[in-house]
Amino acid sequence: MSLLGRLADDLWNPWLLGLFLFTGLVLTVGSGFFPLRRLRLWWRVTAGSLLHTSRASNGGGISSLQALATALASTIGTGSIAGVAMAIYLGGPGAVFWMWASALLGMSTGCVEKLLSVQYQTAAPRGGRQGGPMFYLRDGLRAPGLAVWFALACLPATLAGGNLVQAGSIASALQSAFGWDRLLVGMGTALLAGLVMVGGMGRVARVSERLVPAMALLYLGSGALVLLVRAEELPRAFALIFSCALNPEAALGGGSGYALSAALRHGVARGVFTNEAGLGTSAMAHGAARADHPARQGMWGIFEVFVSTLLVCSVTALVILVSGVYVPEEALFQLQSGQVPGSSLGVPLTARAFASVLGPAGEWVVALSLILFAFSSILGWSCYGQQGLRYLTGGDRFLPLYRAVFLGCIVLGAVSDVSPLWQLVDLCNALMALPNLTALLLLSPQALGCLRAWAKTQK
Repeated sequence: MSLLGRLADDLWNPWLLGLFLFTGLVLTVGSGFFPLRRLRLWWRVTAGSLLHTSRASNGGGISSLQALATALASTIGTGSIAGVAMAIYLGGPGAVFWMWASALLGMSTGCVEKLLSVQYQTAAPRGGRQGGPMFYLRDGLRAPGLAVWFALACLPATLAGGNLVQAGSIASALQSAFGWDRLLVGMGTALLAGLVMVGGMGRVARVSERLVPAMALLYLGSGALVLLVRAEELPRAFALIFSCALNPEAALGGGSGYALSAALRHGVARGVFTNEAGLGTSAMAHGAARADHPARQGMWGIFEVFVSTLLVCSVTALVILVSGVYVPEEALFQLQSGQVPGSSLGVPLTARAFASVLGPAGEWVVALSLILFAFSSILGWSCYGQQGLRYLTGGDRFLPLYRAVFLGCIVLGAVSDVSPLWQLVDLCNALMALPNLTALLLLSPQALGCLRAWAKTQK
């Protein structure tokens, strides 16, 4: 393992994963289990307002729905397809339970994170609004050094995990499906991304507002059809998830099963990586929103975790478990023997699961969803990188240079083997999460007080 890999592993397992869970638990208990107890309130404020969400006026920031779409554009990525499949294969069906548990705690984390982003938002240099961890670290926690730390860690993360690996996924999918040249795919992707990026956060938000619902409906609709056809297998799938999470050694019979630590580690990690609650990145999208109260934007933070993890990732997991293409005993034997076929991991496993019911159309759905998810992630992360650079430099004078580098990385990612970059991505994510989680814990009394005061005014 490389030095970067060792550093990332030492930070994440188990310390940082534990800190994510601890932060979520503190905020969940401190809020009086708000996401569960006030479910009707946050659902009415978010999903109930989708049909009449107002658009932003010029210079007034983006709408709450556009902020949500921009955030979901980055969170619903290749990990929603490949990452969930990998978590199940490496951690067993019980990993799904721990993914759900981390998401339930992450709802409170996401709520407070977005609340603080709006509470400490400022005017953007070219009109509109900006917010996020840099601003509540600087103005709320009075820790400008930590704000710079976060922004510095954000920049390489946007170029690696938010760009290079996503471009590689798009090129691989199109090459496999149509035999397209990877260089041409990279250049075409860079051209499309550049046309959107040049319009700034406003254009990314408008494109995301249309792209995210379309790609989510395609994937969720196809997944729902698979689950409907295999509905008789759902009780067994849920039973397997809970039994493998609570008693993994006995769940598969014969006293042999996935270790609890593997299920916990891969499940929690998947929950954290798919909804980004506590990481701080998606808070930057919400920090640009025009909201009448910080706590109202916090409701969208809860909804974001619900959609990205409890909905999209759960559909992936359940389709895999009801399809019959994944057999826990066989997967465990392959892991223990060190003979893991490529078709059992990531995207191929999810594609086989969809194809078990939908035939070749299932593989096409997964391939198209992967392309859309990856492209939307590129758009979302481009905004985060630009905001991080803007904070570090105090303006937009280096913005053209960043955009040129970002677009060049798309082409590079399309033609290169980017798998080693995941170690850098994990390290950068850890370095962003540390100051952000610290701020959430220390500012929690203030944020939860704001949430309670607002909730009292709601019916």
